[in-house]
Amino acid sequence: MRRVHIVHAHPEPHSFCTAMAHDARSRLTSRGDNVSFSDLYALDFDPVVRASDFTERARQDYLVYALEQRHALEHDTVAPDIRREVDALMASDVLLLVFPLYWFSVPALIKGWIDRCFLSGAMYGGKRIYGRGGMAGKRAAIGVTLGGREHMFGAQGIHGELVHGMLRHLLQGTLGYVGYEVLEPFFAWHVPYCSPAERAATLARWGDFVDGIDGQPVMTMPRLEDYDDVFRPLPQAALR
Repeated sequence: MRRVHIVHAHPEPHSFCTAMAHDARSRLTSRGDNVSFSDLYALDFDPVVRASDFTERARQDYLVYALEQRHALEHDTVAPDIRREVDALMASDVLLLVFPLYWFSVPALIKGWIDRCFLSGAMYGGKRIYGRGGMAGKRAAIGVTLGGREHMFGAQGIHGELVHGMLRHLLQGTLGYVGYEVLEPFFAWHVPYCSPAERAATLARWGDFVDGIDGQPVMTMPRLEDYDDVFRPLPQAALR
């Protein structure tokens, strides 16, 4: 049985974005997957990094958040809301993030969820990044709703590159960095302005994406084998 963790953030429970998240949950559950689901708004999840995230501190005089994460992981002193998400992440085979695009980026709730729940020591640290990261062997995908039309994005689009530009921080710098195999993203274009028929077509396209998640193309990430011990590129890497 495959385990999938869905994380969703949209302030309107009747939004198209929320419908996508629940549709994915229903589809995956119906095919026999074990699905955990975190609606960050419904959970009233706190996205702010705080010293109080740790019930016991390695250092009381100075907060180094990543080091405190490692200490909390070792001593099981992480805050309960973080522990819930970390347990779901570590148990899952697939992570699915569903959110609207805000200002060329992710909503604050998604960013804060990452800041608090992607634990140093468990998911990354030192040379445990990319293919050697803590989430190696697992897959991650994103489903994003946005107001722009598809032709507005890309090398010649008015807004520029979406996947390899404005969302690189998430796809490579976060998901790929901790070791996930990152699937090519799904985008629901022009959602606030679509007709009901267009929304139905987009939801059907989303259903196909979720149903075929095992066969979706995977993005290329840096290979540590192409770099030396301090991450300088090896000569053969330059020839690829």
